[in-house]
Amino acid sequence: MGRALLSRLALAAAAIAMAGCGTMTFPAQAGGGLALSASATSVSTNGQIALRASGPMGEAEAVTWSVLSGSNAPALGQGQIDASGIYTAPGSLSSDEVTVRVEARLATDPADATSILLTVRPGFVQPLLPQDMALTPGASAQVTAEIAEVNAGSVSWSLASSPAGKETTPPGTLGTLNGSGCQRSEDRFTTCTVTYSAPGGIPAQPVYVVGKVNGDGATTPLRVLVDDRGIVSDPVTNQVIQPGMAAMGTSGGNDGDYDTYQDGDGDSYVADCCGGTLGALVQDDQKNEYILSNNHVLAESDHGQAGDAIDQPGLIDGACTPLNRPGSTVLPVGTLKYFVPLKSAQTNVDAALALAAPGAVDSTGAILGLGSSGPDQQLTAAPPMAGRGETLNASNLGMDVVKSGRTTGLTCSNIEVVALTVKVEYYKDCAETQPYITRTFTNQIGIGGSHFTDSGDSGALLLDASNAQAIGLYFAGGTDGDGHGLSVANPIGDVLHELGEQAGSRLTLVGTNTPHSVSCLRYDPAVPAAPPSISPALTSQAETVAESIAPVLRDNGALGAAAGASLDNRGEPAVIVYVPNTSVSVPQTIDGLRTQVIVTDAGALARGDAPSMPALEPGLHLTASALANAKAVEERVAPGLMTDPAIFGVGVTQSRDNPAEAALLVLVDIGQNPRSMPQTLDGLRVQYLRLHRFHTTRSRGMEPERQTACSLKGLRPASSVQ
Repeated sequence: MGRALLSRLALAAAAIAMAGCGTMTFPAQAGGGLALSASATSVSTNGQIALRASGPMGEAEAVTWSVLSGSNAPALGQGQIDASGIYTAPGSLSSDEVTVRVEARLATDPADATSILLTVRPGFVQPLLPQDMALTPGASAQVTAEIAEVNAGSVSWSLASSPAGKETTPPGTLGTLNGSGCQRSEDRFTTCTVTYSAPGGIPAQPVYVVGKVNGDGATTPLRVLVDDRGIVSDPVTNQVIQPGMAAMGTSGGNDGDYDTYQDGDGDSYVADCCGGTLGALVQDDQKNEYILSNNHVLAESDHGQAGDAIDQPGLIDGACTPLNRPGSTVLPVGTLKYFVPLKSAQTNVDAALALAAPGAVDSTGAILGLGSSGPDQQLTAAPPMAGRGETLNASNLGMDVVKSGRTTGLTCSNIEVVALTVKVEYYKDCAETQPYITRTFTNQIGIGGSHFTDSGDSGALLLDASNAQAIGLYFAGGTDGDGHGLSVANPIGDVLHELGEQAGSRLTLVGTNTPHSVSCLRYDPAVPAAPPSISPALTSQAETVAESIAPVLRDNGALGAAAGASLDNRGEPAVIVYVPNTSVSVPQTIDGLRTQVIVTDAGALARGDAPSMPALEPGLHLTASALANAKAVEERVAPGLMTDPAIFGVGVTQSRDNPAEAALLVLVDIGQNPRSMPQTLDGLRVQYLRLHRFHTTRSRGMEPERQTACSLKGLRPASSVQ
């Protein structure tokens, strides 16, 4: 996830809800000896359902799949099913609900056939816009929702103190919603808006604006920060044409980064397009100035050519209309000059440079949102620190990190992973129907949180919030759809070095020589608010072990033991060991269960006032020796772990079960199970994070692709323009 995608047809398959395929079955009507089962019987637009055909004894049967019929408008299609039985719903609907009948015919006896009826309901075309924002008390902003339904559908709005909850506080405590309405037409997606007004004071609870499709369908939340610092931040600023000379942090991309489709007469249309972020301004030894972003943003994942026009904003924010087509609203701000080839095994960054057009960009290197509040309380643009950035080490890994990107604007979080080895998938086209390459990057930086970045932020510069020093270039990320996520960045030193080799010159960031702080707008909790829940059976297992081992632990300086839930692998039980200080030695596992170390005192334990989870701090806080040892372990074990198809990343983090220790972080595909999940490796605790695999185009969490309300009349795939 990184570069955003805008589409006139929601045709590309989004592999959502696939974790658990086959775990829930729904019998279909049987014909002869053939029967069908499905992972679900209803799905949202662009979603997928896994179907299975079986014989009389439940054995898998080889069949030919087809979509027989459906109630969706013919021009929008009924979806499609592949040879393995994966049904992909249509990308847009003509009503609040459509039904589709899918058939399976026995390969050895085509007369033996059966079918199943599936229900498709519209989802959001993209998350609410903006996806996050900061307002002062009493301020207002418009929120927009676009749903994948043509000439029909509605959005119901509510305020909540959690992403999926309802407002339980007195009316007005979280603010108010007014002026809701929808625009509908026969050839456009339905767009609905509402005005949110912040309360007059700072609310005690988080504020989310929640949109729900047709009252009971798909939902998407918008996090609002209501602050008393006089700060207003709206990512729409990053998505529009920049007046005068463009600041960085804005929407941009290659003018040829779109796919074409054809109508029934063979006429070609632009069907979807991509966009990312123009991250920063750099210069070479001759003072030539270049726009820095990702290869997959400026060079179309190796498929662009030197001299390609670079637009601001990107085509995604210009109605998919490139410069050479009537009605284009984008501006040329540079030409593609250098990019580090992704296909080369010798490269380790996703980076490119565009030669800035004279007078097109702010020559100070200013980035949107990095400055102080202006007269309208909107954060102003300001340059980062000039030079080659800040080197990460054990002393500064606890820093607040900020970035300003096309989709989420200015956001703040913390480094959670270093020395990260990670696989990222690249495609030739915006719709991700033509795989190009899967690259493995090493020694990457991981930033925590599900709101720090999203699709379209690719190319944004990561900075130390305390001094505006650059630390990395964001290029990919993912979430689990439940509030946990990771954003991945190339270290800025590696980016400048590898691009410098392409340019044949030493490169430096354009900016200021005076350090300055950047506002930290944090949309994710800095640390978990409470331990995760586990089943009663697992709790009982941990209680038994805790009771049996407590006397031994007390003899070794511990205060006691209890049952708990692991923070290093959610859903797994743990034995809580209460200690008076971190000098008490606690084994990493006891009787096959992880240990969790909580520092407290005997009085608090006796009163029942002991903490329920370890004390956690944002960022990484490891000694230099612990960090060096963990990096050495990661280097030894990562190649072996990455051979497991379910694992796509291994890095160094801090244990959450015992924050005094380093840990390995293992990224697991949310839809797969690894061959094994050891609790420790080479003396390090192992922390697991289940996420959707990292893509550079699709939205995080494999949500529906980023599209706009463009023409939907009879288009079909033709080719990809690269």
